[in-house]
Amino acid sequence: MRHINISVIFIKTFSELFQENQKNMLKIIFRSLLCIVAIFSLCFNMVGCDFKPKRSPYVLVNRLGDNPATLNPILATDAESSSVLEYVYETLLKTDYKTLELQPMLAEKWDVSDDHLTYIFTIRKGVTWQDGVPFTVDDVIYSFERIQDPKVDAGRLRSYLVDVLSVKKINDDQVEFKYKKPYFKALEIIGAGMPIIPTHIFDNGEDFNTHSADRKPIGTGPFKFKEWETGQKVELERYDGYWGKHPEISGIVFKVIPNSTVALQLLKKGDLDINGLRAIQWAKQTESKVFNDKFNKYHYWIPNFAYIGWNLKKPYFKDRKTRIAMTMLLNRQEILDKLLFNQGEVVTGCFYKFSNAYNHDLAPYAYDPEEAKKLLKEAGWADTNKDGILDRNGIPFIFTYIYPTGSTFSRSLGLILRQNLYKIGIEVKLMPMEWAAMLGRMRDRDFDAVSLAWSLGFNQDPYQVWHSTQIKEGSNYIGFENKEVDKLLEQARVQFDPKKRDEIYRKVHEIIHYEEPYTFLFTTPNMIAVSKRFTNVQQYKAGLDILEWGVTPVHNLIQW
Repeated sequence: MRHINISVIFIKTFSELFQENQKNMLKIIFRSLLCIVAIFSLCFNMVGCDFKPKRSPYVLVNRLGDNPATLNPILATDAESSSVLEYVYETLLKTDYKTLELQPMLAEKWDVSDDHLTYIFTIRKGVTWQDGVPFTVDDVIYSFERIQDPKVDAGRLRSYLVDVLSVKKINDDQVEFKYKKPYFKALEIIGAGMPIIPTHIFDNGEDFNTHSADRKPIGTGPFKFKEWETGQKVELERYDGYWGKHPEISGIVFKVIPNSTVALQLLKKGDLDINGLRAIQWAKQTESKVFNDKFNKYHYWIPNFAYIGWNLKKPYFKDRKTRIAMTMLLNRQEILDKLLFNQGEVVTGCFYKFSNAYNHDLAPYAYDPEEAKKLLKEAGWADTNKDGILDRNGIPFIFTYIYPTGSTFSRSLGLILRQNLYKIGIEVKLMPMEWAAMLGRMRDRDFDAVSLAWSLGFNQDPYQVWHSTQIKEGSNYIGFENKEVDKLLEQARVQFDPKKRDEIYRKVHEIIHYEEPYTFLFTTPNMIAVSKRFTNVQQYKAGLDILEWGVTPVHNLIQW
């Protein structure tokens, strides 16, 4: 397709103006402006007009729904940060996309003692950080020490390393981890779950939680940091000194696009190469021949669930009956059908629905407004002052529902919740929040209700979300506390028999379902569109691995 380069025409027009006689200047300017207007009009009505700069076809343009909270892998807890960091930083081991088995990464081999208490890793030789400094065993130990430092905001990672007794350097090539007691995920956590950071960058006297490297990361991965324009994009470029196989993709640009509708428009226009699709986009807005000539679509399940979390430390949600009433006031199946076009399944608990840990004997709480009213009355809620709002102990039932800015589903869900609760005398205030601010509110436990989702591992351990020790600084943001659940979670951690561990988790599921600290919503599939410019795009159990993708050589692309 032929392209018109408007910048050349524009410059040429004004260059010619100054070569004319002075007496014709105004006439020519007027005609030139008319010409420019005509050209812009023509250009905007032509498909493929590239009056903007071009970009390399070897650069993958992806989307972030919001700004990353940080680019420090030890501090990061959000999906946006992780989406960027997985290409910059590495771990000792990695999980194979196809088999889900552990494979060598920064460690070339490892040994585990028969009692599951000692783990020795031999690090890979010849690996350098992206500034050229060699990677060493000392970096592994330093990374562990930062996670364990109570001054560091690493509660999420620390909760998985509580039983590590010691870490020591055996020699320049080997590091040893010793555990107090066995843990079924120990190898996975210290091998593939503990990010390794450079000692020489972070150990310079700066506050770790606000370190300058949090915005300018230096890792050992296949891509290195290039630029972060807050609110606009994060850009990575291929690291030519990478120890492993070099990806064919030369760079990745993550554009911050909160609105999913805008993101789909940009995808269709060619300004994005890959994008997650909402259910309506998958079912209704990407079915045309034009779209499918340009993009391949992928649909697969990975462990996740969406939920509304009720802050149990707030007076509204302290009791079980009130929380169950909240769930009974939401018609989850109807929401699934109408908002998500049936792309998902209603869940009753925190485990992956297609795993043996999920308790399939439990039925979802039914949509039943009348039963919900009854439960609220039993819980002590009544309109004692006849103002139309339920109250209890002098506290009106008015709460705030926070959700991520740009989440169309969370907003729609909030509107439905507000409408349903208003009918029975409960007022819901909706508050969209930027991601970093929302995470801050959750860390401070300063919220009433929150709409979010958890992305789970295939090999699940929900300790960080549900154990009472995680209320203060872990991911137990809602303040759930149950002694029986604590005991079961601790038992599961030392159980290496998957069948017996699943039995324990099904009991955990049963208790949490009974208490209903979340309104559990749905598990949903990943629905992805990828430009056909990329080749060898394989769909695995763990998703898509862009590091193995090829690129079809084409002309430079339009940069809108």
